[in-house]
Amino acid sequence: MTSSTGRQPTFSCEFFPPKTDKGMDNLGIAQHKLDEAMRPAFYSVTFGAGGSTRDRTLETVDHLRGVESISVAPHISCIGSSREQLRELLARYIERGIDRLVTLRGDIPEGGAVGNDFHHANELVGFIREETGEHFHIEVAAYPEYHPEAESPQSDFDNFARKVRAGADSAITQYFYNIDAYDRFIDRCERAGLDIAVVPGIMPITNYTSLARFSDRCGAEIPRWIRKQLESYGEDAEALRAFGADVVTDLCARLLHNGAPGLHFYTLNQADATLEIWRKLNP
Repeated sequence: MTSSTGRQPTFSCEFFPPKTDKGMDNLGIAQHKLDEAMRPAFYSVTFGAGGSTRDRTLETVDHLRGVESISVAPHISCIGSSREQLRELLARYIERGIDRLVTLRGDIPEGGAVGNDFHHANELVGFIREETGEHFHIEVAAYPEYHPEAESPQSDFDNFARKVRAGADSAITQYFYNIDAYDRFIDRCERAGLDIAVVPGIMPITNYTSLARFSDRCGAEIPRWIRKQLESYGEDAEALRAFGADVVTDLCARLLHNGAPGLHFYTLNQADATLEIWRKLNP
């Protein structure tokens, strides 16, 4: 599969740290299925609000790397973390041979902001570069439909530009279903001279209620025609999943045709929905 640019796109997947041993076993099964079918370039592992899953993120990284020799990109966030904690964490990742990070500000815990040495992701990117040079390939987040906490579209884009100029190598977007938002974001990057790969984040559609709730919270628009169709299925989960797979596959195909450098799948620790899209893209 190639994009319209003629380059081979890269594909990756995201996991979150399981809370139980059974969840970790199930994650291993999902990883095996994805690796067998897709051979993702890497698996990213999320990091909880205020660093609340720091240890479980590290445990998940070790588990995934123990299953097979695969590339893992831990999320690392600055909210709730001191310089010394981050310095220690970076050293532990270097010891493990990790050479890619997904670098974020991080979600503010429900109880409010916590004490930390950094407040924005660009500061964390700069710190990682100062501490480790070019050891890590640094991914940052991009928001084609704007971060829900942004003061304005311009301020949100300015925040993204600061992360790139601080030393980011590439970016992964929040998921979206409106391709025009991504295309416009790429145009803005080109006009601003931000020459990094911006990989679309892809969220499979399997449950309308949870998708709508999460989308409202993170600022990802579900176009009205998709929302209404999903609502119409009611309890018919099979029909909803089939429609969702078609919608997301079409989105992925159009993105790749238009030159997207790859796709990053938000798996929610499940393989089947992502693999259905993958197989539709590769009949």
